[in-house]
Amino acid sequence: MPHLALMLDAPLQSWGFASRFQRRTTGLHPTKSGVVGLLCAALGAAKGSPAEREWLPKLAGLRMTVVTIPRRRVAGSSKAQSEEVPLRRLEDFHTVMNTRRATGAPNHDPVVTHRQYLLDARFGVLLAGESEVLRRAADALRDPVWGVWFGRKCCIPAAPLYRAGPCDEAAAWHALIGDAPPEQFSRVEEVTRFEDGTDSISDQPLSFGTADSSGPEGRHFTPRRVNAIPRTH
Repeated sequence: MPHLALMLDAPLQSWGFASRFQRRTTGLHPTKSGVVGLLCAALGAAKGSPAEREWLPKLAGLRMTVVTIPRRRVAGSSKAQSEEVPLRRLEDFHTVMNTRRATGAPNHDPVVTHRQYLLDARFGVLLAGESEVLRRAADALRDPVWGVWFGRKCCIPAAPLYRAGPCDEAAAWHALIGDAPPEQFSRVEEVTRFEDGTDSISDQPLSFGTADSSGPEGRHFTPRRVNAIPRTH
């Protein structure tokens, strides 16, 4: 099956999947909805548009594997003396003025939202599926219609996303981790049978809403079964 290899590398990333009201959390790995939304932006498929209705099912039908690729920093005087940079969460807060209360009345008090980010995160993403869909996604990432980011607009990529493909699985893995075996990295693999998975995440996108909607109207997701595999040292 053809594969597409992407690298998600940035000082800040945020992959929300269970955010409610004023608390916006992030998962510890990219979500399917976040990656598919990124590809829709690169393709220029606006929310609720005919282009989204064409491309969203095709992109959501790709099988996704996420691999965590830790950063390393020099610990001593030699590059050979390096250590992994731990993956950390940062919680920031934002204030918003001139909102409305549930009754519709103006709210003159500031609304505070707590938002989480991942610091120094780097992920490889493998997408497997139809070759033509992968080719169009690859072309869009090399020359995106709109800007792409990792969960929020402030999470700008620090390196090009496209790494390889469409190609075979071995070539896609090599583009992300070189000659290292995949077992040395923790990964989250999408599975097709429920019994093969270890967790279910409601991040399989069905619709991203409409361009003139700032709320959850029209946004629909369905559960996706995944298998979380820890790395072996």
